[in-house]
Amino acid sequence: MDKQSFLQSGHTPTLLAAFLYFDLAFMVWVILGPLGVQIAQDLGLTHAQRGLMVATPVLAGALLRFVMGMMVDHLKPKLTGAIGQVIVMAALLYAWQVGLHSYQAILIFGLFLGVAGASFAVALPLASRWYPAEHQGKALGIAGAGNSGTALAALFAPSLAAAYGWVNVFGILLIPLFIVFVVYLVLAKDAPECPPPKRLAEYLTVLKDKDAWWFMFFYAVTFGGFVGLASSLTIYFNTQYGLDAKTAGFFTAACVFAGSLVRPIGGGVADRVGGIKSLSLMYALAALFLTIVSFGLPVAWMALSVFVLAMLALGMGNGAVFQLVPQRFRKEIGVMTGMVGMAGGIGGFWLASSLGYSKQITGSYQAGFLIFAGLAVAALIGLAAVKTRWRTTWGAASMTSARI
Repeated sequence: MDKQSFLQSGHTPTLLAAFLYFDLAFMVWVILGPLGVQIAQDLGLTHAQRGLMVATPVLAGALLRFVMGMMVDHLKPKLTGAIGQVIVMAALLYAWQVGLHSYQAILIFGLFLGVAGASFAVALPLASRWYPAEHQGKALGIAGAGNSGTALAALFAPSLAAAYGWVNVFGILLIPLFIVFVVYLVLAKDAPECPPPKRLAEYLTVLKDKDAWWFMFFYAVTFGGFVGLASSLTIYFNTQYGLDAKTAGFFTAACVFAGSLVRPIGGGVADRVGGIKSLSLMYALAALFLTIVSFGLPVAWMALSVFVLAMLALGMGNGAVFQLVPQRFRKEIGVMTGMVGMAGGIGGFWLASSLGYSKQITGSYQAGFLIFAGLAVAALIGLAAVKTRWRTTWGAASMTSARI
């Protein structure tokens, strides 16, 4: 299919609205990572507390994705997204006006930031339901490229915190969030093809399908690696190489931009060569680069180069996973997006928190990186185990026009 066919097959204003909503929501979701150096200094946090601080919004966002996925099917994507945006803006307003004066307050605030992370379960179905099977990789890749918001946080938050104080950053964020909220309300439109809502028991029946668990595991590695690194790298570069918060933020932004901008490319490549083939290569590369960086490269620019390569692999892997999910679970895309996204967030929580604990217990980040590299290898093995069955059942040419 050509570009014109893609533009004619869906609803471009909704795709743009989904991207913008997702982008700003993800910027807010990981904001504690780029601000982590200043927050840790002011509150006197340990390495383990720093890791848990940046991991808490990731875990909260993971668990709330299941809730938001159910809301999508009951309330439809547009209303669900609007509710989520109002909750996040209210939490930021409170943090800005009242302040966060303790480690416990930061963790509670992180729970509310999880609502922003749950936007994943809204933005992707909002876009996906407008597009046919042969364009799912491109449509979800474009909407999912909103994870570039994590790079915006890393790029601007440390500098803003240095100039105005980290608490005031929460107030500054309200400006773009409100603008995007208005744009979202104007542009977004629910697709005509919205399945009827299901009872809770019906949502849980999808977990009886082993393919659902495979997709959850695969995304726990690709997206978990991406968001775990996005949340942790500012602190990592500051601790490991002594970079100041602003420079560490720039380094992190470079890594995250790489991973987020190639997500649509990953979806497009998966549309062309098949999601299984594309994803297999991405797991192998991610495992390799995470293993290399675990040995503590001697200078920061070398680590930056390897992290960029790792994020490229993980970002393209994100696009490849969501080229496959809608083919297998078209009718359950709302709840499956929530569940798969939840697993991805849990993977990110594991990586972010384990890096902090690894540093505190062993004095090195190596164990955290190596364990996650091992998970990438396990995902590669798992993909090899299911590919034949997938290609001869729901992915057969007689069942779908998409390449599996």
